[in-house]
Amino acid sequence: MLIYDDIRFKLNNLGPALDSLRDALDLEKGAKEIERLEAISAEPDFWSDPSRSQQVLQTAKQLKDKAARFQALKTQYEDVVTLIEMAEEMEDESLFPEVEAGFNAFTAELDKQTLTTLLTGEYDKNNAIMSFHAGAGGTEAQDWAQMLFRMYTQWANSKGFKYKVLDYIDGDEAGLKSADLLIEGENAFGYLKSEGGVHRLVRVSPFDSSGRRHTSFSAVEVMPEMTDDIQIDISPDDLKVDTYRSGGAGGQHVNKTESAIRITHIPTGIVVACQNERSQHQNREVAMRMLKSKLMEIKEREHLDKIEDIKGEQKKIEWGSQIRSYVFMPYTLAKDHRTGFENGNIGAVMDGDLDGFINAYLKCAATGEWAK
Repeated sequence: MLIYDDIRFKLNNLGPALDSLRDALDLEKGAKEIERLEAISAEPDFWSDPSRSQQVLQTAKQLKDKAARFQALKTQYEDVVTLIEMAEEMEDESLFPEVEAGFNAFTAELDKQTLTTLLTGEYDKNNAIMSFHAGAGGTEAQDWAQMLFRMYTQWANSKGFKYKVLDYIDGDEAGLKSADLLIEGENAFGYLKSEGGVHRLVRVSPFDSSGRRHTSFSAVEVMPEMTDDIQIDISPDDLKVDTYRSGGAGGQHVNKTESAIRITHIPTGIVVACQNERSQHQNREVAMRMLKSKLMEIKEREHLDKIEDIKGEQKKIEWGSQIRSYVFMPYTLAKDHRTGFENGNIGAVMDGDLDGFINAYLKCAATGEWAK
């Protein structure tokens, strides 16, 4: 029947893309790795090293989930093909809406899984640590930093990722001065690495009684959380460790004890802090992971051979030019200046609708074709 011809044609054209995805995911290799990990988990002394055990189980689960997602995608494809054949055999045009919905769901999932194959970086699968810093401009910039903080927590919620506030310094009147956020989930860093840079806001400020338009800047840093199996040598003599009483929400315990930790890496001037955990020991562990992540990110970005090669000037925040602008007035638009991708629904963007920006960045990074 003619009504189904267009969708059948498109499905036939997407068949090779489905095959290419299967090859890119390398599911056969993944199946062998699952067998190896399951053999390890069956060993009598498997739980003698809890950290290693958790890593083995997590890796096996990720591989199984990847295989299951592809199988479900393949089933979607086959179901649409079968439904078209059945509709044509019965000469039933009433099934077209169901066929169309199934086709649209399949193509959306195919695009989503294909994008994951672009996450080939060494640390793309890791959790992500995001740091927020308000730029110059006082309350207006601090409010903007908090808006960005909320935007990314909303994005994390929409993806089923967990997030944890590691450190948070309130603004003078509103917003925040700085904050650190851990986002936990498979490929969290791979997706969020596109978000590091300066974000620019243009709006009529709610803090300006004259109703004038303001431009504000806030910086976002994104780093992969370094896992325990990655060894980074940091001399204790290079660290200055301060303890202080935690502020903000957290209950009586954190406010009555000096459980918060601030660590300064003396050679570079990098400062990390954590006040989220209940004990000083836990906060120190988290802060050290943050420091390792920052040092490794700088090492990779600067193409350095050793951590020791990082110079002290790295302690300065390099604002540079903005990667993205968010305009609330006189029109509404969020535009990424690297990829050219834009979204006029600024409310949806601020509520965490970032997939278009992230996907455009991954595609540009893969092809090397950036907006001019």
